Amino acid sequence: MCVIIVKQKHHKMSSEVARTSARINPHGLGVVWLDTFEVTYHRSSEYKVILTDRPFIAHFRYATIGAVNQSNTHPFVCGKNRDELLMMNGTAAGYGNHQMTDSKALAIELGGIPRKDWKQHLKIQDVNAPNYCRFVSINTRTRSFQIYNRELWTYRDGVWYSKDNVLQENLVAVYGTLKKGYSNYRNYLTKATHVGTGKTKDRYPLIVQGLPYLIEQRGKGTNVSIDLFKVSDDTFRSLDGLEGHPHWYIRKEIPVVVNGRTHIAWVYFCPSAEKDFNGSNFVSSYTQQTWRPTNFTFEDVQPTNIRAQYTDDWDDGTDDEDHSPVCPDCFDDLEFDAFSNYHCVGCDAWFTESEVRHFTT
Repeated sequence: MCVIIVKQKHHKMSSEVARTSARINPHGLGVVWLDTFEVTYHRSSEYKVILTDRPFIAHFRYATIGAVNQSNTHPFVCGKNRDELLMMNGTAAGYGNHQMTDSKALAIELGGIPRKDWKQHLKIQDVNAPNYCRFVSINTRTRSFQIYNRELWTYRDGVWYSKDNVLQENLVAVYGTLKKGYSNYRNYLTKATHVGTGKTKDRYPLIVQGLPYLIEQRGKGTNVSIDLFKVSDDTFRSLDGLEGHPHWYIRKEIPVVVNGRTHIAWVYFCPSAEKDFNGSNFVSSYTQQTWRPTNFTFEDVQPTNIRAQYTDDWDDGTDDEDHSPVCPDCFDDLEFDAFSNYHCVGCDAWFTESEVRHFTT
């Protein structure tokens, strides 16, 4: 998880990319300002601080190891070398514990290793991905920095990104199990940007035979209900794999309307389902049944005191005795992360505080 952003040129980066970086990595923002090599620490929600023409290296954290607090926000001092700093994107096996993040433990270890050996030492396999972790080391004394495992990074418009999931430049309209809250949404689209719910601008036949199938016969059927998402290239490839494009489903761009605005988005059609369309067996919207315990009330949810570990100066004073709400997708417990976000322990989805208020009222 996490993302490191290196911007050297004197121009502003995309506000949408910065906002997406904060949304999917909500556990702290650290910035090294390359004009002064000053280090500042922020909440991820304060992402607007990097919407500037100043050059910087920024790290948005998604916590996998260690408590969520300012102490575990990148960059980290490398041992006793106060002028050497480290940022990491990835998860390093064998480092860190319940309180200290793996990146901080690794930075402490680097302080005892000769600088010339760092490059080889930082060839660390990411336990959550089939490649190496990505790093940046910064020297505040010499005012220099070094990017490691650069071949894994993405360069776009003068900016380096350690992970491309924050570059959500593909519009995809979904009508079936990928709709927000449905089964495949939880597997593929929880990190995507949900633009909104709408309909296809033109009429198409949508038939349901266990699963939904959209048929490319424009002008027939109805204006089909869709959810519109912005997705990264990597997520786009995953969706192609799920839908079997181009051998089973075939994706094509069509106009869809969301909140009164027309967008051109990719939609997956199923040519093999045309034989099952008789001209009248279509629906306007696919609905997936979701499981919920019988006689369930919010009072059944036990309090989750996850915030007990947040002992740094980012405590917002929220009452720890409040019961956690439940996930609207899978109805498991939501845990508050002290950054105005809630995490589902069941399906790993994230929700903002305003979203939680919306579906619990």
